[in-house]
Amino acid sequence: MDNGSKRFDVALGALLLAIGIATSGFFISETLYKSKVALNTADVKGLAERRVEADRAYWSIQYTVTGSDKSEIPKLYEESEADQQEIIALLKSSGFTDDEIKPGIINYYKEEYRDDAQNLVDEKHFLTGEIEVQTTKVQLVSEGRAKLNTLIAKGLDLRNNDPSYHFTKLNDIKPAMLKEATQNARLAANEFATNAGVKVGGIRSARQGGFVIRDIGSSYGDTAKIEKDVRVVTNITFFLTD
Repeated sequence: MDNGSKRFDVALGALLLAIGIATSGFFISETLYKSKVALNTADVKGLAERRVEADRAYWSIQYTVTGSDKSEIPKLYEESEADQQEIIALLKSSGFTDDEIKPGIINYYKEEYRDDAQNLVDEKHFLTGEIEVQTTKVQLVSEGRAKLNTLIAKGLDLRNNDPSYHFTKLNDIKPAMLKEATQNARLAANEFATNAGVKVGGIRSARQGGFVIRDIGSSYGDTAKIEKDVRVVTNITFFLTD
C-alpha cells in the first residue's frame, strides 16, 4: 500500500469517528431533553364523592290461591281477584296511585302426585298473580311492605319481594363532581410541587374514570338501599414550572 492510500484510510477513519461522536452526542442530548420534559410534569388522581338517595323504586308482590280439585278453579279465580283488589286497596291506603300500581295477569298451573304405579294420588291447582309498584315515592315502600303483614295475618298467601332502589339523576351531578375531582387533583399536584420547589401549571392530559354507584356500606351492588354513594376518579397530568 502506498503512502497516499494510507493517508486516505486515516482520514476516512477520522471522519467516521467524528460522525459517530456527533451522532452519539445528538442522541444523548435528545434523551436528556426528553427526560427533562417528562420530569416537568406530575401525574395525580382526583377523587369526588357524593351521598345521594334513590329517586325511583320497583317493588313486586306475588299472591297465590290453592285448590285440590280442578272443579275448584272458577272459585279460585274469584279468590285470586279478591286478593288482588285487597292488595291494591292496601297500596292505595299507603299513598300509591293507580298509575304507580300495575296489576299483572293471573297464571294457572297444577302439580300431580303419583305412586310407583303412576296412579294419581293427589293434585294441587294454583293461581298466581303479581302486582308491581313503580314509584318515585321511595320512602313509602318500606311502610307499604310492613302493612302487607296484616294481609298475611288474615291468611293471604303473599310473597313480599325485596324492592330495588335506583338513582337515575347521575347526569345532574356529573359536572359538579368532575369539577371537584379536578380541583382535588390540583391540590395533590400542589402538594407535590411544593415539596419539589416548583409550581403547578396547566393540564397536559386528563383521563376520566367511570362513575361508580354503590349502596352505602357495600362494596358491590347499587339497588338494595335507598342511600347510595357516588364516586369518580380522574387521572390528570399537570405541567410543572420553575
